[in-house]
Amino acid sequence: MSDAAVLSNAQLNKRILSVIVFTFFCYLSVGLPLAVLPGFVHNQLGFSSFIAGLIISLQYFATLLSRPHSGRLADRYGPKRVVMMGLVFCGMSGVLSIIAALCSDMPLLSLALLAAGRLFLGVGESFSSTGSTLWGMNIVGPLQTARVISWNGVATYFAMAIGAPLGVLLNQWFGISGFAGLVAIMGVAGFWMASRKAGVSVTAGVRIPFHRVVSRVWMFGLALGFGTIGFGVISTFITLYFASRDWSGAAFALTLFSLGFVIVRLGFGRYITRLGGLKVALVSFVLECAGLLLIWQADSIWLVDLGAFLTGGGFSLVFPALGVEAVKRVQQQDQGSALGTYSAFLDLGLGLTGPVAGLLIGHWGMQSVYLAAALMVLGAFMITLRLHQQHRSQTAAQAL
Repeated sequence: MSDAAVLSNAQLNKRILSVIVFTFFCYLSVGLPLAVLPGFVHNQLGFSSFIAGLIISLQYFATLLSRPHSGRLADRYGPKRVVMMGLVFCGMSGVLSIIAALCSDMPLLSLALLAAGRLFLGVGESFSSTGSTLWGMNIVGPLQTARVISWNGVATYFAMAIGAPLGVLLNQWFGISGFAGLVAIMGVAGFWMASRKAGVSVTAGVRIPFHRVVSRVWMFGLALGFGTIGFGVISTFITLYFASRDWSGAAFALTLFSLGFVIVRLGFGRYITRLGGLKVALVSFVLECAGLLLIWQADSIWLVDLGAFLTGGGFSLVFPALGVEAVKRVQQQDQGSALGTYSAFLDLGLGLTGPVAGLLIGHWGMQSVYLAAALMVLGAFMITLRLHQQHRSQTAAQAL
């Protein structure tokens, strides 16, 4: 019996949180600049809103491209080293942002430094978050994979939720150097903390080619990407949706979305292990789709609020439920590659949501994005149903 098998829930959570703290540092670094950088680029450096948005998007593309590589490196060199590399990259983004602020009288140079910082942060995000998750999975064992991924998600969204308002406050007090300095400090502190923790041994065994990893997890990732669109359209467009109907209270709808997410993640995450990730994902997609359809057809604020709550609750378990099943498709020595590839579909879903939804709004109005998102979530349900049917067929065949 493994050491992890005899640990209490509190002891398991303590072990997991000891490495998931690095995910928190990473996503706090991501959240801090979000509400500040666009204004700095547009108002102080004098560039267009398009350029300001592009600077923000650079990070997402860097994360998307580096996710699979982060998992591969974690499999080869161990998750501890990958986490430490990621924290260095995150810290460097803060340093470059400080230098960019000091060079604000030279707009092009300042913009180039900000762009470089966003690229560093994107790579740092993929390395830190993928490495932390894999590290946690290794120290508590494969039976606790769902618990590790769930806690990783809580750390991610909690850090993002407090990051944006904290970044605004630090910017008001100290300018760009305020939030950038905190990012640099977290990079240094996180690196030091990670260096003092015991690493985990790299699993021996023959690793399969990367394209075979992709072939085993891409359908799980595609379902995740489609399911993520519901989160994307609410977080990005709910404020514009309220404004288009001359309503107030968009912030409360976002709060209810987050509340639904947290309640379901903490209250029902254990059902992934009990019932299986595919069954939980199917129920989650039904709930998320219902919430989006409710927002699409809502004729009052309280219905939108209810829809946001249902969407948040539905989306909450999608990532860990499908992620648990995705990593089962490979041996332990390839789980980092599988996790990184799977996670990249979340980045892709969020990256495409903005421009595609913008085109829909221009042609069919604001409400159309919620119908379109519901249809995408329905597509995720169908993909997951297909995976579930395949799993049942394989189980039945093995029983014969």
